[in-house]
Amino acid sequence: MERRAFKQCVFSVQDEQAALDIVQDAMLKLAENYAARPAQELPLLFQRILQNGIRDHFRRGKVRSAWTTLWSSLGLTGEDDEADPLETFEVEDQSSLPASPADRLEQSQVMAIIEEAVQSLPERQRQAFLLRYWEDFDVSETAKAMGCSEGSVKTHCSRAVHALAKLLRSKGVTL
Repeated sequence: MERRAFKQCVFSVQDEQAALDIVQDAMLKLAENYAARPAQELPLLFQRILQNGIRDHFRRGKVRSAWTTLWSSLGLTGEDDEADPLETFEVEDQSSLPASPADRLEQSQVMAIIEEAVQSLPERQRQAFLLRYWEDFDVSETAKAMGCSEGSVKTHCSRAVHALAKLLRSKGVTL
């Protein structure tokens, strides 16, 4: 599994050292976060972690490139200029963030209620819900990880969503 993952990663990243780092990080995350899982689930989980690592590698490169381009377009030479280039940028609209401490408190309380509601689901519904909507597995990957049919995954997810909606409504949470 390791050699195949490394080859896949080198093919995607085109940099052997970066691929080694990504595979190593994926293996560590698998061992740290999923050690208690049954052995048959590990290859699928490892592939998901590895793919996320590859995506993160490209995202970091894109951000790094954007910053390099941005700084060079400002004409920064590395000399100690007195002007702060960050003062020239407009602040993005952060309307999605809670504005006041009271709003932040309310948001954290709602999140706690949601987490509690998810934990109250029956085990199979919770597994299906978290794999599908938290880990972003597709139906077939979730079915393989849970050891059941795709139809069962759809049923568990549907029941979980309906149970969560009902429970959250009963606690006054609307999303």
